[in-house]
Amino acid sequence: MINRLRQALVALFVGHAALTLSHAQTLDKIARSNQIVVSYRESAIPFNYLLTPHKAVGFSVDLTEAIVDDVRKALRRPDLYTVYMPVTGQNRIPLLIDGSIDLECGSTTNTSARGKEVTFSTNYFYAGTRLMAKRESHIGDYSDLAHKVVVTVGGSTNEKALRRQLDAQHVDAGIVLTKDYADALREVANDRAAALALDDVLLYGLRANASDPDTWEVVGKTVQIEPYACMVRKDDPTFKRLVDGTLTRLIKSGEFTRLYAKWFESPIPSRGVNLKMPMSVELKENLTERSDRPTQ
Repeated sequence: MINRLRQALVALFVGHAALTLSHAQTLDKIARSNQIVVSYRESAIPFNYLLTPHKAVGFSVDLTEAIVDDVRKALRRPDLYTVYMPVTGQNRIPLLIDGSIDLECGSTTNTSARGKEVTFSTNYFYAGTRLMAKRESHIGDYSDLAHKVVVTVGGSTNEKALRRQLDAQHVDAGIVLTKDYADALREVANDRAAALALDDVLLYGLRANASDPDTWEVVGKTVQIEPYACMVRKDDPTFKRLVDGTLTRLIKSGEFTRLYAKWFESPIPSRGVNLKMPMSVELKENLTERSDRPTQ
């Protein structure tokens, strides 16, 4: 009886210690190194993109910096150093899981499948897959891609949505996959593909920042509404609560709405283009609900 009680107490102690370590793992890692490593995409306009070879800016960068400020306060480390690391659609999740980065806020869709590997924050944007093509190509929808080539980013939800849509409409089209948005756009610009399939907001951003924006048009019906959210490591509820707390603070103070207007409804660096993209109904509703519900 005594041995069984001792074993139970040991198991309880070990379980509690493991739970405590799990809950604090990201903040402990940051505290030990006195730095937080955050990610950015090089051309995910207006979420995060390079303004200079060494400086990323964007809506998600501003959200990231607000989260980092709250990490500084939580750890009482005003001198906490921030390291920005570029990621792609293919390596963002592996780099988070293996500890190379501590936080990923960008144009990443919150999906049930990805939720098996990582944890998502409150959703902070909603997008849908559409097409962008040159006006002269007369591409108006997915059916116009028959016997043509369409490009998208490998490993993205856009790839899955594109394949489903082409299959559903029985459209025989070739699909080319690239590592990032700028590479995908070049495929169409150089006439190696007829259209580019991406989230609508990314297409508007790429078009607005192109050297010849009037050459391009965003077309096709919206396929699959998808929520964007920050990614943190799995089984670390303490860090998720901090990230969600920052987003809640920004939403309640009105700062989130101000940042949205700054990046989606105003001229943005470096060329002063304006996406003129009002906040969606889905996002307005989530400012109240503050859901982290994934797309399926």
